[in-house]
Order: sequence, then structure tokens, then C-alpha cells
Amino acid sequence: MKKLLLFIPLVCLLSCKQNIATDPETVKLNALARDYVTLGLTIGQYDKDFVDAYYGPDSLKPTKPVLEVFPKDSLLASVNELMNNMKTVAGKGTIDSNRMRANWMYNQLLAFGRRIRIYSEDYRSFDEESRELFGVAAPVFAEEHYQAELDKLDSLLPGKGKVNDRFQKLANQFVIPKEKLDEVMKAAIAEARKRTLAHYKLPAKENFSLEFVTNKPWSGYNWYKGNYTSVVQINTDTKIFIDRAIDVGSHESYPGHHVYNTLLEQKLYHDRGYVEVSLYPLFSPQSLIAEGSANYGVEVAFPGDEKVKFTKNVLLPLTGLDTTGIALYFKALAIKGQLNYARNDAARGLINETMTRDKALTWLKKYCLMNDETAEKSISFIKKYRSYVINYNYGQDLVKGYVEGQGGTANAADKRWELFGQLLSNEISPETLLKK
Repeated sequence: MKKLLLFIPLVCLLSCKQNIATDPETVKLNALARDYVTLGLTIGQYDKDFVDAYYGPDSLKPTKPVLEVFPKDSLLASVNELMNNMKTVAGKGTIDSNRMRANWMYNQLLAFGRRIRIYSEDYRSFDEESRELFGVAAPVFAEEHYQAELDKLDSLLPGKGKVNDRFQKLANQFVIPKEKLDEVMKAAIAEARKRTLAHYKLPAKENFSLEFVTNKPWSGYNWYKGNYTSVVQINTDTKIFIDRAIDVGSHESYPGHHVYNTLLEQKLYHDRGYVEVSLYPLFSPQSLIAEGSANYGVEVAFPGDEKVKFTKNVLLPLTGLDTTGIALYFKALAIKGQLNYARNDAARGLINETMTRDKALTWLKKYCLMNDETAEKSISFIKKYRSYVINYNYGQDLVKGYVEGQGGTANAADKRWELFGQLLSNEISPETLLKK
């Protein structure tokens, strides 16, 4: 009798799942999702930065030849038509999962429209742009906020003179020798992977390869190839400091971008047939979740002082560098982390044309504690990716607030990993994070 009782709800569950899949509303939404993918891939034929990843069926790839003139108006018309159809399902749908999917794609499509306009050099202000692309506008801080953090560093760092000069002197003690980069990065990623696999069961064939590249505006990048595989690239144009081994390694791999894309492919694309997630449009609300979770994931994997301990006990010995001063360096980094919104201000000023390039460079070096080469690199990033910068800091804060607001605090590690995993494996809209 007990076996029979267990069997009945299982049959009901399978039946309900089948009913949802064959319901006319779901069939219609799946057709709209395929149109969404094809439209995104069509935009990507012109805007080469638009599609970050695609692992869906070849049948959804556009078949029409690329036109000599960017078809702005026809693309925007297609976006608007699809948005109206999604809005109907989101507002009048009878199946909860369908309404959530439609709402998620609606927000993504809003970003499609804004990116089409940006590609056509039809711009809006920094905050208006970020709202349309990523669903949020980052908070603005007064200059006094950054100065107060610099004052803390001033009292912490040894010596006299400019805070940035003293910080760079400390940081330069912990530059990874180029000949040690491969070994150090792989050690950091291996540790992050071990900690992630202690909480998540990933597909057996998930894998990544590590490459070192140059002449890029970013410090690291995950190129997700589908089939649970990534290519992680690390840019060696600038000095790579020891803390970046964990930060960049975890951000791009475990439990960052590689895990995020792997779980979406496994749990939504393959298990549920959500074809829309096979397309990752870079300039979309999805990037707020992706970048925010990748940054917060470092704290999830290395909570408290575990990052400092692992760096001191494992990574620094691999480099041959002296460990003296590493604790002070991480204390300085913690304060530096409170300054990261200053980068948004530089981007806001450049995009709104209220800040010259030289002033932005000075601002980044003073308030973000960047050296000359990283400040120049940051300007290059802003020029190419514009308001995307908010996804790293504000995205991280929103993800942190979402997870910890539901009990996933540092004192409840298992709960934190559980909530973080739910966020990585579902279609989450920025509005969900804002509600906390």
C-alpha cells in the first residue's frame, strides 16, 4: 500500500508535466521562444558583440543573407511584435511557468531594442541605457563617500604620500610572475571547483580549457560553447596580482560563469526544453545575474578569511613570492572593494559627456586605486561595453542581498549554496532581486 501511495503522486507529477508541455499555451510560447532566439541571432549577424553564447539547434539560425545596411527599423519592428506577444502570455497566461518565461523574455527583448539603437548610434543617458539593457540603474554616491574610504586606506597603509602610490607599492609585492601564471591559475580554479562540487552535482562531462591572451579590454572571459564546455581566457596585457587568481578564476569558472551556463543548459534547456536559454545575449538583464553571481560566487566559495589563507598557504608558495604583508594587502583590498562604484561614475561621465577622458583616467586612478595601465584598460572597456560596468558591482550587491536576505548568510553555508544554486539554474529577472 505504501508503494502504491508513493506511485500515485509520481504519476500525477509526470502527468502534470506532460499536460503543461502539450498545453496550447505552452506550444505557442515555445514557438515565440524560437522566434526570440532567431531574432537574437539575426541581430548578432550585424552586432558581433551581441551574442555571447549559443548552443541551440542549427535550425533556428537565420537563413536570410546579411544586408549591406543595418536593418534597424525592421529589427525593432520584430522586437516590438514579439514583446507584445510575450506581454500577452505574461499577463493572461494560465500556467505559472509560462508567465515567468514570457516575462523573462519580455525584459530581454526590451534590451534587444536598446542595443539595436546603440548599434545605430542612437544613445540615451547612462542610467536610462542601463535600465533598458539590464533592468536597473546603479546607485550614485557622492565624492565624499569615496574620499572617506580613501581616508581609511590612508591610515592603514605604511609610509607617506599619495594613497594610490602607497597602495601600488604594496600591491606590486604580489604580482604573479608570468611564467607561474598557468600553474597558479589552475591551482585556484581547481580549489574553486572542489568547493563547488561539494555542493552541486554537475554533469559528468562538464569541462573547460584555459587560455592566456593579449590585446583585450577585459581581464578574463568565459566563452561558453555548449555541451557543458567553456573556454576560459585570461588577459595578460597588464600585471596580474595574486588576489586575481581566485577572483578571475572563480568568476569565470567555479562557481561563476561556467557553472551558471552549465546549470542553465542542463536544467532548463535539456530538462525542460526552454530553448530561449540556449541564446545568451550579452547586453541583457541576464548579464546582471551572470556577472553579479560570478562576483558574489567568489565569496560563496571562499567565505570569511579563507581566501587569504588559501592565497598565503597555497598560491603564494607556487609563485615563489614572499608572504610578508599579505594580510595587510587583503585588508587594503577590502577597503578598495568599497570604492568600486567609482568606476560606474567614470563610465557615467564618459557616456553622458560630463567627464573628459583625462578626467576619467584621473578619477579611476584616485578613487578606484588603478595604476596607469589598468586605468587605460578600464577606459577601453567602458568605450566598448558602456553601461555594462554596473553588472559587476551593483549586480553583485543585488545577488548578495537576494541570497542573504533569504537566510543564505555566512553562518549558514549550506543554505547559501542552495539559494545561490537556485539563482544560477533559473530564469531570474532583475525585479526578483530588487524584491529580495
